[in-house]
Amino acid sequence: MHDSPSSSAVIAALLTDIVDGEAGTADHGTGLDHLDVPAAERAEVIRAVDRLRAELTRLRRREHELSALFSSARELAESRDLDTLLVRLVSRAHQIMGTDVTYLSEFDPSSDELNVRKTIGAVTPQFQSLRVPPGMGLASGIAASRTAQWTQRYAEYSGDPHDSGIDDAVTAEGIVSILGVPLLADDEVLGVLFAATRHEHVFTAEEIALLSALADHASVVMQTAGILKQLRESEDEARTAFARLTEHVEERDRSNVVHQQLIQAVLSGQGFPAVAETLAASLGRGVAIVDAGDRVIASAGDATRLRADDVTGPGARAALVASRRSGHCCEVESSSGSSIEALAAITVGADHYGAVLLSHGELELGAVDRRTIERAAQVCSLMTLQQNAADDAEGRTRAELVADLLDPAPARRRDLDRRLRHRGVDPSRLNTVLVFGIESERRTLLARHLAGIDADPLLVAEVDGTVVAVMVSENPVTAAQTVHRSMSAATGAPVLVIAPPVAASPDGLPRAFDAALRTAALVDVLGIVDGAVDTRDYELFSVLFAHDPDGVDRFVHAAIGAVLDYDAAHNTDLVTTLRAFVRNEGSPTKTARVLNYHPNTILQRLERIRKLLGDNWRDDERLFRISAAVRLEELRGHRLGDSRG
Repeated sequence: MHDSPSSSAVIAALLTDIVDGEAGTADHGTGLDHLDVPAAERAEVIRAVDRLRAELTRLRRREHELSALFSSARELAESRDLDTLLVRLVSRAHQIMGTDVTYLSEFDPSSDELNVRKTIGAVTPQFQSLRVPPGMGLASGIAASRTAQWTQRYAEYSGDPHDSGIDDAVTAEGIVSILGVPLLADDEVLGVLFAATRHEHVFTAEEIALLSALADHASVVMQTAGILKQLRESEDEARTAFARLTEHVEERDRSNVVHQQLIQAVLSGQGFPAVAETLAASLGRGVAIVDAGDRVIASAGDATRLRADDVTGPGARAALVASRRSGHCCEVESSSGSSIEALAAITVGADHYGAVLLSHGELELGAVDRRTIERAAQVCSLMTLQQNAADDAEGRTRAELVADLLDPAPARRRDLDRRLRHRGVDPSRLNTVLVFGIESERRTLLARHLAGIDADPLLVAEVDGTVVAVMVSENPVTAAQTVHRSMSAATGAPVLVIAPPVAASPDGLPRAFDAALRTAALVDVLGIVDGAVDTRDYELFSVLFAHDPDGVDRFVHAAIGAVLDYDAAHNTDLVTTLRAFVRNEGSPTKTARVLNYHPNTILQRLERIRKLLGDNWRDDERLFRISAAVRLEELRGHRLGDSRG
C-alpha cells in the first residue's frame, strides 16, 4: 500500500509540468485526483493549465527573439562593415525563423532591379545570383507596396507577374512558401528580406513581425553604410579639392613671381632674353622666342629639348594659327613628333610678331602655367611695341637727318654738322649716296639688311618714298654691286641700286642724290628693276628727260620706231645693224667687220633701213637723234651681236 502524495507535492508536479511541458493532460487528471478536485471543475482546470503552458512557451520564444534582436543591435553598434553585418543579420534571421532558406535582395535604383546579395541555406548558384526584373514576382510586389507579403505556395502566387528565370531558380532550390518584408529608410526601398521553406508553411503574425524587426535592423545597417560611404566620398572629395586648391595656390604664387619678373624685364629694358630665362626657370622647360620670320631672337633652358625649326612643322603651324585666332596658349599635337609642346603667338591686334615656344617637360602644364605663357607672350608684344616705337622715333630722326643732308637749302644744313657729330658721325667723311629701288613691302627688310652691313659710318633712311643710304666709299659702283649681291641673296627678289659718282664734300651729296633720282626715274621708264646702276651711263638721257621721263618712249618711237616695228613683224634685227653703224662712225666697212658680215650684206641692210627711216636719216641732226634712240633701246635690254636681220 502506497502513501498518497501530499497536496504540496502534487501542486509542485503540476507546475513543473506547466513550465517544462513534459507531462500530458492525462497526468493533470491524476494530480487533480490527489487534490480532490471535483469532476465538474477538472476540465476547466486542465484547459487553464494548457493555456498557461502555451503562454509560457510563447514568452520563452519571445525572449529568444528579443535576445536575438538585442544581439543584432549590439553587433550593429560595434561593427561598420556592411558585408559582415548583413551576413550576421541574414544568419540570425535564418536561426530565429527556423526556415530552410533566408536571403536578402538589394534594390538597384539605376535599374529598379532586386539583386540577391546574401543567402543562408541556398544551394544552387542560380538562386544565389538571382536578379529580379522590375514589376516581376513577389519581391517586386513587396517593393512596390512597401509592406510584408507571403505566399503558402509560390508556384500558385498570382499577386504579380511571374518571370521564367525567377520561377526556374525557385523551383531548382525547392522553395514552396516564402515570406518577404521590405527594408525601408524614409519610405525609400533599400531591399527585401526573405524567409522561405521547402514545404508548405503558414507564416504567423509573430513570424512576420520578427522578420520585419530584423529587416529594420538591416535597413539601419544599409542606410548607415550609405551615409558612411557618402561621408567617405565627401571626405575624399574635400581632400582632393583641398589638394587642388593647394596646388592652385602654389601655381598662382609661382605665377605671380613670374609675372613680377616679366614686368620687371619690361620696365628695366632687359629684353627678350630675360623673358625666355624667367619662363624657362619657372616651368622647367626649354624656351625659345622667334620673330615673325621664325628666326630665334632669344632662348633659355635646356636647348637640346627644343628645336626651334619645328615651328615650321604642320603641328606647330596649326597651333600657331589657333593661338593667333584665340589669343591663348595652344598645345602642339603630340602625334606630330614636334619638340615643341606648347606655344603662344606674339600679336598686337591683327599684326603677328612671332611666338613663344616651349619644349616638353617632366611635369604637365597646368591652367596657371598656360596663363603664365600667355602673359609672357603679352610681355613680348609690349616689348615689340616698345622697340617699334623706338625704331619709329629713330627712323624719323634719321630720316630727317638724311633728308637735311641731301637737301641743298642752307636753312636745313645750318645745324647739320652738330647733329651728325652728336650721333657719332663725322660729316667730312661722307661721300657716297646709294638710292634703292625695291617693292614697298620689302623696304623694312632692306633697311634691316643694310643695318647689318659692316660700314661705318652708314645712315639709312626713307626720304620721300625712296630708300637712301649715305656712307663712305672709294668706289660707289663697287659698293652698289656688293650691296646688290647680298640683298638679292637675302630677299630672293629684284633690287635696284643706283650709284652716283663720289661727292667731293658733304655739300656735294645733294647733287649726287639729285642725279640718282633722275636716273631712277629714267630706268623706271626703261623697265630696269634689278642690278647695280652707274648714273654716268644714263647721265645724258636723265638730263634730257628729267622733266618728262615718260617722253623716252615717244622719243624712241619717233626716231627708230619704224625699224623696231619691222624687226617685230619680220623676226629680224635691223636695230643691231643700226646700233653698230652709229657706233662705228657711220662706216659700212667697220660695221661689217664688227658684225662679221660681208660689206654687201651690211649695205643691203642699210638700204632697208633707209627705206624705213627716209632718205635723210644719215643727216647729222637726224643721225644724232637716231643714235640716242638706239642707245636708249640698248639700255632697255637689247643685246649686241644678235645675228637676226
